[in-house]
Amino acid sequence: MVAKKTIKKEIVVAGVGIHTGRPVELRLRPSDSGKIIFRRTDLDEFECSLDPRQVESKNCTMFVSKKGKILTLEHLLAVLWVYGIDSLIVELNGEEIPIMDGSALHFVHAVHQAGIRDLPQRKSSIKITQRFLIQENDASISAAPDSELKVTYHIHFEHPCIKHQKLSISVNPENFKREIAPARTFGFLKEVPDLHAQGLAIGGSLKNAVVLDETRVVNGPLRFPDEFVRHKILDFIGDLSLMGSPVTGHFIAKKAGHALHLKMIHFLLDHAEYWAG
Repeated sequence: MVAKKTIKKEIVVAGVGIHTGRPVELRLRPSDSGKIIFRRTDLDEFECSLDPRQVESKNCTMFVSKKGKILTLEHLLAVLWVYGIDSLIVELNGEEIPIMDGSALHFVHAVHQAGIRDLPQRKSSIKITQRFLIQENDASISAAPDSELKVTYHIHFEHPCIKHQKLSISVNPENFKREIAPARTFGFLKEVPDLHAQGLAIGGSLKNAVVLDETRVVNGPLRFPDEFVRHKILDFIGDLSLMGSPVTGHFIAKKAGHALHLKMIHFLLDHAEYWAG
């Protein structure tokens, strides 16, 4: 078992929510509690820890309760999980984690600026011990035992700049910072009116997302030729963090997304025979 971790000093980042379009300040505070606590300062200091049973997906991963909700958790959660930070107060004055530039780089830099320290508490890990497959139409996620955390992701979009992309990567802080964290969220211009009608992507812009029209990337250049599949891996890592412990295993996702990621999380929580703690 390894030590739980927190940050050495408080750090503040500010930006806009990609779905709400509203400005938000995010404050990360060191904590010795041994868990991550979210605090909404705009809701009378409402606090919650993330229960996967209260997490939903709608173009992002979000915590929903009767007292309040927190949208677009995935990028921040991915960074905290990869760096082993599991004791923290995440304070925000709005309902959405800021999207920053659409990637996780700002949160990586914030963690490096804050520093990381060990706590006396120890944490357990999760090891996938049996193969499993979850499938919905042509989308699927499977997993198999492995000595490390490895993610292989396949995507396919009928767009000349994407088509079929596949990437397989071992997830560790070095690879994550270099290969995954810089990958930005992406969207299609033709989908914007429908998203706005649903109250989504109100804060989306050429500054915080890779935007594609029918034939090209509107706001290039890309950071990687396969930036799209890299961002899908970023989202997957953020969603996998809801397991609450480090995970080892090889996960293979095909045409998946937040909804199927969460279905996999619920499957694992309901079927402990597929993993060992």
